[in-house]
Amino acid sequence: MSWTEIVIEVARDHAEALSDALMDAGALSVSVEDADEGTDAEKPLFGEPGMEPEEAAWDHSRVVALTDVDADQAAIVAEAAAAVGLAAVPKFSLRPVADEDWVRLTQSQFEPIHIGKNIWVVPSWHEAPDANALILELDPGLAFGTGSHPTTRLCMEWLEAHPAPAKSVLDYGCGSGILAMVARKLGANPVAGVDIDPQAIESARDNAQRNQVADIAFFLPDEFAKSAHAEQRFDVVVANILSSPLKLMAPMLSGRVADGGALILSGVLARQAEEVAAAYAPFIKLGVWAEQDGWVALHGRLGSDTVPPAR
Repeated sequence: MSWTEIVIEVARDHAEALSDALMDAGALSVSVEDADEGTDAEKPLFGEPGMEPEEAAWDHSRVVALTDVDADQAAIVAEAAAAVGLAAVPKFSLRPVADEDWVRLTQSQFEPIHIGKNIWVVPSWHEAPDANALILELDPGLAFGTGSHPTTRLCMEWLEAHPAPAKSVLDYGCGSGILAMVARKLGANPVAGVDIDPQAIESARDNAQRNQVADIAFFLPDEFAKSAHAEQRFDVVVANILSSPLKLMAPMLSGRVADGGALILSGVLARQAEEVAAAYAPFIKLGVWAEQDGWVALHGRLGSDTVPPAR
C-alpha cells in the first residue's frame, strides 16, 4: 500500500485548526513542521521532558497530511479550509510516500548507545558491540529512560563511577527502570524503583525480567508505602525527574537517604541548579557533579558538611 502527503504552508494562527480540520476531512495523520527548517530562519521548539511547548507551530508553519493514494486530496483541503473559515483554499502540493517496511525503518533509527566507560544500551534487534560490557537490552517505549537523554546518561555515569556493591539503591521516578537496572548490574542489592505511572512500572518490570535482574522491586507510590521498604533508608537515592517536583520532594527524598548515603538528582537545567540545591540545603548539601548539553546532575552525602567534588 502507498500513500500521498498533502503539504500546505500556513501562518501560525491557522496551523493547529487546519490540522484538526484535515483529520476531520479524511486525513490519516497530520504533522506540523517548521517551514523554514534548514535555513537561517529555522526556530527550534523544545522544552523540558513533560513540559513541552503547548503549541507545536511556527510563524511560518508547514502542515503535512497523510492520505490514501486514491483519496481526493483537493476535496480534503477544500473541506478543511471551509471548516476553519479560510477565505480561499490554500495552495498545496502533493508528494508520494512509497511503501516501506516501517518496522525495519523505525528500528534502524535506534542504534546501541555507549554511556560512560563500559555501559551499552542495546535495542533487542541489535547485537551488543562489546559482550564484556555492562549490557542493558532496552527498546524505545512509552516509559522515559533509554539512555539517549542527557539527564539519564548523567545518572548512569554517576552510578558507574560510584558502584555500590551490596548497598541499597532507590530509583525514584524510575520510568523504564534503567537506573535501577544499572545499579543492580553493578552489584547493588536490594534495589527498588518507584513511579507514579502504572505504564512505567509495567515497563520497568518487563525490562528487569529481560535483563536478568528481576529481583528489583518496582512500585507505585501507594504500593511502596505498604511494602517492606516503607520505612527503609537507602545507601543511594537517585531521582531523575524535573526541577519543580524535585524541589517539592526535598524533605521526602532526603529522608530516604541513609546516614552517609548519597543523593543524586537530575532532570535539572544548569540555570536551575542553585535553586534546587537550595531546596535541599536544610537536609543535605548538594553540588553539581557534571553537566551535559545544559543539564546537570547534583549530588551530595547525608551528614557531610561539604559538597563532594565535581567530576
